[in-house]
Amino acid sequence: MNLKVLLPFKVFADKHDVLRIVAVTSEGAFGLLPRRRDCVASLSAGILVYETAAEGECYIAVDEGGLVKTGANVQVSVRNAIAGVSLEYLRAAIETEFEQLDEQEQKVRAVLAKIESGLIHHLVEFHHD
Repeated sequence: MNLKVLLPFKVFADKHDVLRIVAVTSEGAFGLLPRRRDCVASLSAGILVYETAAEGECYIAVDEGGLVKTGANVQVSVRNAIAGVSLEYLRAAIETEFEQLDEQEQKVRAVLAKIESGLIHHLVEFHHD
């Protein structure tokens, strides 16, 4: 099989001669082998596992997205992905990523609160005029 992992603005991974793929949905994990029927699946955030003869078993932490299998081609489209050779590395990388996202989210929320309070202040002034 050919596996292509797509992010919104780039191709994250393009692997050929993939022997098997394991993906996670809200209903649980499922596997893909080369002769499986074509399918579409909504992916949950989790670990995408694929195996090649050259690399062995590889792991990619993926955000929510979708998977489409047509013939020998499997396309995975997600918002974010992190590749790792081991699950321990992925865990540390994901924790770091979430910490950064939490900091960004707090900054965005603070800016939104300022915008909202400014808008309310202007609406009150407009109402009094």
